[in-house]
Amino acid sequence: MSIDSAIQLCPVCGFELADKPWDDGPSDEICPSCGIHFGFDDFAGGNAKLRQEVYRLWRERWLLGGPKWWSGSRPAPTGWDPHAQLAKLTAT
Repeated sequence: MSIDSAIQLCPVCGFELADKPWDDGPSDEICPSCGIHFGFDDFAGGNAKLRQEVYRLWRERWLLGGPKWWSGSRPAPTGWDPHAQLAKLTAT
């Protein structure tokens, strides 16, 4: 399966985001699926390599909690499947 390069995926859970999490700086977006706040939860001292570890740990915690939709104000998409969404991260 090929992922459109214009689609911005949350690096934690694979949810399709409105903006790229980091470009010249953080998007300041909060992923409604897993709840990570780009530029706050993943700042990692500005170190992009450390940021990857933050994503791994956040994903692990999200999965251990039984991956639930995080946002209380934005409903999950119809038919939302967190495991299928997560698989998008490894699809090429």
